[in-house]
Amino acid sequence: MKKSVDTEEFIENTKKDLEKKIKDMITDKHILSVLEGGKRLRALLSQLAYKACTQGKETSQQYQKALEGSVVIELAHGASLVHDDIIDEDLVRRGKPSYHAKEGVASALLTGHKMLAIGFNISLKHGDEWARLYVDSWDEVVNSVLDEINLNKNGFSNDSISSKSKKVDAYNKKIEQKTAALFSSVCKAGALEAAISGDALKVFEDYGQEIGLAYQLADDLVDLANGEMREGVIILLLKRLEDIGTKINALKKKELKRKFAKNKDNIQEIFIEEINKHIEKAEELSKSKIIPDSPYKDLLAEFPRYIINEMLKEIKIAV
Repeated sequence: MKKSVDTEEFIENTKKDLEKKIKDMITDKHILSVLEGGKRLRALLSQLAYKACTQGKETSQQYQKALEGSVVIELAHGASLVHDDIIDEDLVRRGKPSYHAKEGVASALLTGHKMLAIGFNISLKHGDEWARLYVDSWDEVVNSVLDEINLNKNGFSNDSISSKSKKVDAYNKKIEQKTAALFSSVCKAGALEAAISGDALKVFEDYGQEIGLAYQLADDLVDLANGEMREGVIILLLKRLEDIGTKINALKKKELKRKFAKNKDNIQEIFIEEINKHIEKAEELSKSKIIPDSPYKDLLAEFPRYIINEMLKEIKIAV
């Protein structure tokens, strides 16, 4: 009978190994300060995909190489946070002053670029497909941020997204580009480390995509519950709930807040319904016959709901 793997134990042990690997590989104190305090969720997901492919039977040397790939993931994610904080003018990150608030915008931009360059150099050691995945993923992240900037700048008055359904599609597209594609990439990266290809690789890509969709929805729900007014998101949700015209684009923030408060329970229901839908899809994908049976395959099924509920604890919701 196969031995089970506890979710919390897997997270604790893998994070411990990853922290050691980061300190072994990265000596730049500025980069280390950017990486400090992260949840390592994307790296953990990549490691889980890797171990589900190897059934946990990899050698120590193979495991260390896989951890090296996860350091690359953390470097790229850290760089994206540094740049996001500049764009959003956020002065706090993980309960501390954001990097650009401490060191200045110029230093933050260059440190982010340096992290990306280091990550790419490491990715080249993992093969052409891995390196292409790194570049393509970063390109998608950049394009999604540019789209989000344009969305927030121009609103939804454009005739090309005038219908209610197309506005909801625009929000879904934003989520897919911003988070889901990256989660898909890290799962694919973990599977590639285990030399997986073909249909099995597609299962892991789709699995990561569904987790990413659920994660971004949960993140937006937490922000809204905590009073953060993302006007673009709120407008889309209100247009889904109410039969209202484009005049909502001209509403002042105070009026938007009032309409949001009126529809708060219905909006929460929409989020929970959508989050559950994507978690269930991820759970179904994790049970694919293509993935070999092992305790890590079982963990693939448990992981999505666990990480989403950990996030939603903040607002006392469980899915």
